[in-house]
Amino acid sequence: MKAVVITAPGPADVLRVEEVPDPVAGRGQVVLEVAATAVNRADLLQRRGLYPPPAGAPPWPGLEASGTVAEVGEGVTGWSAGDRACALLPGGGYAERVAVAADQLLPVPGPVGLVEAAALPEVVCTVWSNVFMLAGLRPGEVLLVHGGAGGIGTMAIQLGRAVGARVAVTAGSAEKLSRCAELGAEIGVNYREQDFVAEVLTATSGHGADVVLDTIGAKYLARNVEVLAVNGRLVVIGLQGGRRAELDLAALLEKRGALLATSLRARPDGEKAAIVTSVREHVWPLLERGEVRPVIHSVLPLAEAAEAHRLVEGLGHVGKVLLTP
Repeated sequence: MKAVVITAPGPADVLRVEEVPDPVAGRGQVVLEVAATAVNRADLLQRRGLYPPPAGAPPWPGLEASGTVAEVGEGVTGWSAGDRACALLPGGGYAERVAVAADQLLPVPGPVGLVEAAALPEVVCTVWSNVFMLAGLRPGEVLLVHGGAGGIGTMAIQLGRAVGARVAVTAGSAEKLSRCAELGAEIGVNYREQDFVAEVLTATSGHGADVVLDTIGAKYLARNVEVLAVNGRLVVIGLQGGRRAELDLAALLEKRGALLATSLRARPDGEKAAIVTSVREHVWPLLERGEVRPVIHSVLPLAEAAEAHRLVEGLGHVGKVLLTP
C-alpha cells in the first residue's frame, strides 16, 4: 500500500508517499480501509523528530482515521467487514490501510460523512478525557480554551456548551473569534491584542475559569493560575509555548487549584479503550443528534501531506485539516 513516510527529521518537504507493507489484523484488531485521516500537531512534532511513535506503532504519522473495515482479526466481536468506522490510533493513519485495536474503534455517527469522521477520534477523546473525565467540568462552570479555533478548541467549545458550561476562548484574529462564537463560545479574547486574564475576570465578574484547557504550556503557566477560579483545574495538554516555567505555589494554594498534565498517545491500550468507551456513551449521542459536529477547514489528497502540514503550522485554519488517500 501507499503511505506518507518521514524520510528524515525536518521541514514539511521531508514527507514522501512511498510503498510500505500492508497491515495485517492481529488478535483483537481490524484493518481499516482508510477514507481519510487528519493532521494533528503531534504529527508536526513527529516529523521534526521530537515525538517518536510508541513501540509497535507504524513509523508514519496519523493519530486518527476513518474508513471501512476490510479485515477482522481473531477475537474481535461486534465488527464485520464493510462496517463504517473511525479510529483512535498510536500512528499510521497517513496510509491507504491501517491496523486498529478494535476497542479503539468507533462507529461513524449517522449525520457525519465517512471522510468527515476522520476529524473526530483524536480531538473528541482528548477533550472528553481531559475536560470531563479528569477535570470534571460541570454545568454552570466557566471553561477557558486556549486556541479555540483549532481542532481541539472547536470541539471543546461545543462539548462545553452541550453540558451547560460558559465557554471562553483565546484566538489570534477577529475572524477566528467570530467562528468560535458561532460554535457557542460566550467570551472571546484576541490574544494578540488583549490580556486573557483581565478579559475573563471581567466577563465573569471576577470569578475566573473553573477549568482551563491549555495547549501552550510554559508561556501561559503563571497567567493560567492567575485566571483560575477558586477550586479551579488547569489541564495542560501541549507545550507550544515551551516546557519549563516557574510556578508560584502560593498562588496555586490560594486558589486551592489543581494542575493536571496529560497526553493521550502514550497511554496504555486499556486506558485508551476506557476513554473510547466513555466517548461512545457520552459524546456519540450528541453527534447522532447533530448537537456537536466536526469542524473541517479543508480536505487535501494524501500526496499533499506536506502542504497540509504547512497549513497547520501557519495557524490560519479553523478546525481540522484532513487527508484522503
